[in-house]
Amino acid sequence: MKKECIAMLLAGGQGSRLYVLTGDMAKPAVPFGGKYRIIDFPLSNCTNSGIDTVGVLTQYRPLELNSYIGSGQPWDLDGSAGGVHILPPYQGSKGGTWYKGTANAIYQNIGFIDMYEPEYVVILSGDHIYKMDYSDMLKRHKEAGAACTISVMEVPWAEASRFGIMSVDEADMITEFAEKPKEPKSNLASMGIYVFSWQALRKYLVNDEADPHSENDFGKNIIPNMLGDGQRMAAYRFAGYWKDVGTLESLWDANMDMLSPETGLDLRDQSWPIYARSISAPPAFLGMNSSVSHSAINRGSVLEGEVENSVLSPGVTIGEGAAVRYSVLLPNVKVAPGAVVEYAILGEGCQIGAGCRVGGTPENTLQGWGLTVLAPGCVLPEGQNAKAGIMLNRNGEEVSK
Repeated sequence: MKKECIAMLLAGGQGSRLYVLTGDMAKPAVPFGGKYRIIDFPLSNCTNSGIDTVGVLTQYRPLELNSYIGSGQPWDLDGSAGGVHILPPYQGSKGGTWYKGTANAIYQNIGFIDMYEPEYVVILSGDHIYKMDYSDMLKRHKEAGAACTISVMEVPWAEASRFGIMSVDEADMITEFAEKPKEPKSNLASMGIYVFSWQALRKYLVNDEADPHSENDFGKNIIPNMLGDGQRMAAYRFAGYWKDVGTLESLWDANMDMLSPETGLDLRDQSWPIYARSISAPPAFLGMNSSVSHSAINRGSVLEGEVENSVLSPGVTIGEGAAVRYSVLLPNVKVAPGAVVEYAILGEGCQIGAGCRVGGTPENTLQGWGLTVLAPGCVLPEGQNAKAGIMLNRNGEEVSK
């Protein structure tokens, strides 16, 4: 089945910087914004952009991610002429290996891509929150006659050394690329979203695999090699909301951004919908003494206390007299009466006992303030506190970030 363009979605990351939240699941499967998972964003972008064939490359703890994606029906990616395909590392006649890097992951799936004979391949990451029309990027790629087009956005100069940085000419063709430079020459940062002409990429993947010194990575190897060979490489400027949610702080930030549409992350805008697997639960129940302000709440929740500036996933219970402020509660968290949760992320199934205090505001915690994070399944006994900036594992033991 010949396709003009297919997408390959890199979703195998361990998410080590999300620490206890990804102990049992791959990063793209982490809940976001109450009713979504992180992977809903690139999958929905594909559907909205008219890309109906997506390979999802999984590796680290893929069970929950595989189960969530299923047949691809929520994203309209269950058609017989394409659809979504889970692509784990596999054992071949010459043995098998884990994906060694982003480029090696695509190399191991050359056979899958060849099956569709695409002219173009879009390479995506599974840990970004954003809305993007990939067809606009593909149009830029074609018009530039490029072998590779890289989506870029301007970042503050002070943060530029954290990214892969592109230098461009007057036509926005890439002239230089530097991976996390100490002294950046530009503030155009790579977003890790690429469009390749498939035959060009295929050749570079094969050559890269044959190089025993390569790290098999797009940013460190494929992009520099193509640029060094004089391949035409275009920049595609993106001006919308985009956030890499690879850290606890950035995940919390993005959830808070969702509560303020002026940040650019407006999930109520149905002109570019973000699809997700539907939740089977009764409507949320708000008790007579409950108070909810500037927050997102979801089905199956029972709220008897105060919720302010927070994101609550399905099945959350907030007891009478309890308060949750500036926090993200993942599914089925229970906060007992009188407990206070501030500036925290509580993993799925956490139980906070009566009278507990979790986290604290920056104003009230002068030294060592930070986000408080509890692992999925963590139980905090009645009256126990979890101070600001700490992280507790499933057993309630403090672990370092």
